[in-house]
Amino acid sequence: MSHPDRFAPPGGVSRNAVIVGSVVALHVAGIWALQSGLVRKAAEVIVPAELLSEFIAPPAPPKVTPPPPAPPPPPKPAPKAAPRPAPMPVAIADPMPAPNAPTGITTPQPPAPPIEAPVAPPAPAPAPPAPPAPPKIELPSSDAAYLNNPKPSYPAISKRMGEQGKVVLRVLIGTDGVPQKVEVNKSSGFDRLDRQAQDAVMRWRFVPGKRNGVPEAMWNLVPVNFVLE
Repeated sequence: MSHPDRFAPPGGVSRNAVIVGSVVALHVAGIWALQSGLVRKAAEVIVPAELLSEFIAPPAPPKVTPPPPAPPPPPKPAPKAAPRPAPMPVAIADPMPAPNAPTGITTPQPPAPPIEAPVAPPAPAPAPPAPPAPPKIELPSSDAAYLNNPKPSYPAISKRMGEQGKVVLRVLIGTDGVPQKVEVNKSSGFDRLDRQAQDAVMRWRFVPGKRNGVPEAMWNLVPVNFVLE
């Protein structure tokens, strides 16, 4: 005995036959429903669905209105014009002057002196050069002991006559110390005494004078005294 035969329903009808019969019954019921007016109801139900779909369609995007333009700035007030000064009164000459009015003479004022440009102070004068140092002068001398100059001899006649006095001689002394000229600068008052002094000094020797250490011929005053003892 086979398995399908085991599970077969009572009365002899198979399971497959039942299934096929159910399917055929469903199809028949559907065809009947279409024919009996169910199609019309379905159509009535579907139409509102289409209208509803149109009604719930998304609305159009709202129009964006641009913002109103900013108001223009208020106009600046016009500057106030400065008040014009009042006209000055004009003097009108009186054609009929008073009879006792003094008449004056108007003297024109002298013109202002021209403005002179400031004068720059003169440049300071350069300092004068320093004067040269005076030369060092050494006068001749006859007082040196090594010269051995003898005193003038006193004239015998002058002694007898009592002549005495002081003679000042002006002597030109050379670079070698030898007198070149002897002159009487101041007389003693007696010619014999003056000549005796000249003769004696002419034989003397001197230390020559010097300028800055260099021997030089110079004039020198030599006094000679004649005194009675």
